[in-house]
This record gives sequence, C-alpha cells and structure tokens, in this order.
Amino acid sequence: MRTTNKAVMIIEEVNTMKVGVIGCGGMGTTHYLSLKALAEQKGLDVAALADCRKEFLDKAASYFPDAKTYEFGMDLIEKEELDVVHICLPSYLHVDHAIAAMEKGMNVLVEKPVCLTREDGVRILEAEKRTGVKVMVGQVVRFFEEYAYVRQAYLDKRFGKLKSIVMQRLSGDVAWGFEDWFHDEQKSGSVVLDLHVHDVDFLRYMLGEPDSFDVCATAFESGMINQVLTTYRFGEVTATAEGIWDISPALKFQANFRACFENATVVFNSAQTPSLKVYKKDGTVETPELAQEYNATSDVAGINVSNLGPYFTEIKYFVECIQEGKEIETAQVCEGVKSVELALREWEAAKEYVQNL
Repeated sequence: MRTTNKAVMIIEEVNTMKVGVIGCGGMGTTHYLSLKALAEQKGLDVAALADCRKEFLDKAASYFPDAKTYEFGMDLIEKEELDVVHICLPSYLHVDHAIAAMEKGMNVLVEKPVCLTREDGVRILEAEKRTGVKVMVGQVVRFFEEYAYVRQAYLDKRFGKLKSIVMQRLSGDVAWGFEDWFHDEQKSGSVVLDLHVHDVDFLRYMLGEPDSFDVCATAFESGMINQVLTTYRFGEVTATAEGIWDISPALKFQANFRACFENATVVFNSAQTPSLKVYKKDGTVETPELAQEYNATSDVAGINVSNLGPYFTEIKYFVECIQEGKEIETAQVCEGVKSVELALREWEAAKEYVQNL
C-alpha cells in the first residue's frame, strides 16, 4: 500500500502544472481569479506572482499564500522554473517579457495586444518558432458565447447570408492604468490597439481579411486618438466597428453588435439581460440559450471587466492544449500579430484623418 500511495503521489506531482502571473493589476486579477477557479479541476499550482505595486501583489498573494512573490516580472522569469506564465502587464511590456519566458522554456499566455509594432510582431513570431513552446494571445472575445453564436450562424448560414455587421466597444476614459500608461500612445497604442483591436480581431476571425476599409476618428486634446470608426468591405459583407475612450471616465463599458442576415438580425448588448436576441423575419424574437462554461462575476479587478466566464474558458483551453499536447487553433500568436497589423493600419489612417480635419 505504501508503494502504491507513493506512486500516486509521484504521478500527481508530475501532473501538477506550475503557473506564474506577471502583472496583478486589473487584467492580471481577472486571470488569477480564473486560475483559482480552474486550479483543482486542472491540477494548477499558481506558484509565482509579480507586480511592482505592493498593494496589488499582496492582494494576489492572499489568494495564493504559498506562491513566491516578486517585484519585477523579469526576476520571476529568471528565478522560477514554471510550465506556464501569464503576461498581464501594460501593452508595451508584453513582447520582452513573453520572449524572455519563451527562451526559458515556459509556455506563454500573453494579453492582447500581443505587440504594438510590426517589428515586435516579427520578434515574437521568431521566438515562438525558435523555442517551440506554446504561445497564445488573450483575444478573449473569441471565447465569448455571444460572439461564438454569431460566428457559427455566419458559417452555417442558419439565417441565410450575412449582409452587414455593426460592432461597438465603448468605454469611459481609462483612468486606472499604472502611471497613466493608457494615455501614452507609445505604451498603449491608443484606443485602437487597446480596445478596438478586440473587434478588429473578431471580424478577421469570422470574415477573414478585409478587401478595403475607411477610417474616421476623433482625438483627445493631447492629440491621441480616442475614437475610431472603421467601415470594412469583406466581399459582399459590409462591417462597421467603433471603439471609443470617452472624454468622461463615468461612461460605463459596453460592447455590442448587430448582425443583419437575410432572414434574421442577431443583436448583442453586454449591458442587457439577456444579452443576445434574434429578431426573425416573421416578427418573432428568440433568446438563444448560451451554455456558459463558468458563470461568475467579480468587481475585484477594478476595471471594466466583471464577467469571468470567457476568461475561464480561454485559460482552460490553453491549459488543455498544453496538457494534451494539442496545437493551439484559437488565438494563435500569428493571428494576434495579424490583428495588430490591421489595427496599426487603421491607427495610421486615424491619425491622418484627424490631422486633416
């Protein structure tokens, strides 16, 4: 019996996945709360945490009292032997930390945007190829049930052909960033690369690359783009996407879309319950049943995200790809880089538009 128990203990130890979280602020909190919910189910051990702000690090450590803590993410990467690291830092720090972790042999889940420049996109793709580790980008909208529903409706043509889709992602002015990094366009990429990139990525995920696009925009008094409205052509489909950081921090976050098919219109509004409805051509209205894998909300993060469900699903998918040796087919690094490349083109067009007003 002792031998059997010992063998079981060894197997359990081998199967435990050691995870680190770098950046324990708003998005990092969303990640580690999801990891906490997944820990027992998937054999996860959040073994290390890093944040240069003691109050955020202490809060994270209260959920994982046995985890080692570090002030700086690079120290965590250098000193720890981990299976996975989550990079939840401000955007301008994503690539250097991700590559350092990859070079150490760690699998990486890096938050969006994966990078802010074309050059850094090349760097991270080369590192992925060179190291052979698994890397995924936190383009979490691909894991939202409402977005998955409309994408599947487009693919299986249950309502006929898609004619148009209008998307919006609205937020008050971003006042919670460490050292106000959101308002430094070299660090955030403005609203285009921080917020709008979600809808850019989803449109690419559903419709492919656009044939063309036109951009209108507005800017803060500083000159930084704070609103972008882009109209795309995807073959016969017209798409419009708006992203805005409003001048007021009081505007509550909201994401929505309206997809017009031949025989129905699918409407999503994150501020409503139920959030998704289908308006049929015959005048009937349906509320699809969405099988959310994990239903939990939390305001602990202190940002415009409270629904943990899609993050739980996203992280679970990444963990399973590692544990089962499967290829990542959703939110690959190459996809994250392509979405950044399209967003960069829009950002450049937005700045030109504002300058010519």
